[in-house]
Amino acid sequence: MAAFPCSRLREGGCRPQVGVDFHTFDGIFQGSRSHVLGIFREAIRLAPEIDFILFLDNPEQLKSAHPEFGAPNVRLVRMPHRPGPIRLGLQLPWLQVREKLDLLHTQYRLPFFPLGPCACTIHDVLFESHPEYFPRFFTLQSKLTFRLAARVARLLFSVSEFSRKEIAARFGIEAERIRVLYNGVDRARFFPGREGVEKLAPLGLDAGGYLLTVGRLEPRKNHARLIEAFGRLGEGAPPLVCVGQRDFGYAAALEAATRFGVQGRVHFLENVGDDMLPVLMRNARAFVFPAIAEGFGMPVAEALASGVPVVTSNTTSMPEVAGRAAVLVDPLDVTSIAQGLEKVLGDPELAATMVTEGAEQIKKFDWAESARALVASYRGFFADRYATQGAPSERGA
Repeated sequence: MAAFPCSRLREGGCRPQVGVDFHTFDGIFQGSRSHVLGIFREAIRLAPEIDFILFLDNPEQLKSAHPEFGAPNVRLVRMPHRPGPIRLGLQLPWLQVREKLDLLHTQYRLPFFPLGPCACTIHDVLFESHPEYFPRFFTLQSKLTFRLAARVARLLFSVSEFSRKEIAARFGIEAERIRVLYNGVDRARFFPGREGVEKLAPLGLDAGGYLLTVGRLEPRKNHARLIEAFGRLGEGAPPLVCVGQRDFGYAAALEAATRFGVQGRVHFLENVGDDMLPVLMRNARAFVFPAIAEGFGMPVAEALASGVPVVTSNTTSMPEVAGRAAVLVDPLDVTSIAQGLEKVLGDPELAATMVTEGAEQIKKFDWAESARALVASYRGFFADRYATQGAPSERGA
């Protein structure tokens, strides 16, 4: 392991201090939450010479749910939950100084006034290509803050080739500056089989007897069209289970179930925990995810790992994630979605082939592999600082 120049060298230590904005752990279940959990779980294991300081509101809950974050090179620091402007404008800059960070790693945005070097992972810039699916104020401020992050961050990452190209093209930066850190899947949680099937009975579900979709109830996830397509399958179709917390515009999904007369066969589950989601995945007849646009599409990867056939969109990043292992549909065409579902439900041989293809495709998405790329970037950054700034004694430390 290399020795790097860092703040603690000046105090007799020799360990780089990497701060991580971990506030997404405190929020609703979403891709960025899965990302920080998955990639930093592996990074702290792969880089014992680096100290990781994680900032979040509920450190005890993180340590209890994920004991690996109690490793010797991890320190959990409470950062009380505050609105984004306060977190970015006050909390994170203050923590950069107080904790003497050598690098601060954030998701999507940087502090408004960073007081030290920063790394940033921008998962997507869909507000640029699909502004109609985002609140107007969010779109306006994101155009400024994401662009600033892309240009100022010393290390810049994204989660798919699709997002990497979009960031480069829309913000006018070189694509080579952006390193792709694919999302992975926790294979200890998401795997084929019927494990946990007994947990379905309280929900009124049978193994292999329902269709599943996962995603926040908001317009971009396209629940209304999916429910309309589901209605076209007829009474004999398995029920549709929609897992996701309510977000802006959620009423359209609830209204669609009533409008198309399927409210008795569509189940909305909001509070599904980390332990129950894999059970629902692996026991589904098929997984359907006709989102209009995604920077990656984590649920698609989780479904592939769970050994179920997948129907997903032919747009943005989803073909990159699904490969040949899914039936691709036009998310704006209800007929296309319905036909995709009929294809999977009506052809057991095709469904079995898709499961086999999925087992191969999912090998591309591995948290440990992405964490190796992240740690290599950190080590390269600290090595460059050593080369340009000189050893501590040469700087009068």
